[in-house]
Amino acid sequence: MTSSALRPPRRPASRAALRLAAVATLGAALLSGCYVVPMQPGQALPPGPVTVVPAQQAGAGAPTAAPAPAAQHFSARLYPSNAEAARYGTLTGAVSNDMNGRGHFSAVIDGEHFQGEATRAAGSPRSGVAHAAGTRGGMLACRYTMNSATQGAGSCVLNNGPTFAMHLGA
Repeated sequence: MTSSALRPPRRPASRAALRLAAVATLGAALLSGCYVVPMQPGQALPPGPVTVVPAQQAGAGAPTAAPAPAAQHFSARLYPSNAEAARYGTLTGAVSNDMNGRGHFSAVIDGEHFQGEATRAAGSPRSGVAHAAGTRGGMLACRYTMNSATQGAGSCVLNNGPTFAMHLGA
């Protein structure tokens, strides 16, 4: 009998399984402290390196950050300004301003629900645009100018031709 017949058979598969388990365990241990935090669409990463500052004890005279300004909500009234728009009559919508240069815009036209965004034009604290997509494929595009913090005016056009004069107000 040869010496190879007396030896128990080698198990390379179990050694490979042990290595795989060790690598998986090490990988899990290394990544267990990492979290993925989703960002809002359009949110940019802060420029430069990020500095982590430990929180100070409450009542230790720590400065507190000012609360973010509350969002403002406005009604939008759309008045027909051409023959194609006359069949819809006067319409109403809503605009919410997040006080950060953009907001949300919605309206219902002939049973079609429009949802979209309103943003201020670059470099202008008063002028902006709003675009909304309808549930049946319609598109609504508006331009506006705020006359005060709570009132403004502009115009809107539907993709199939109707145009409206728009008045915004709280």
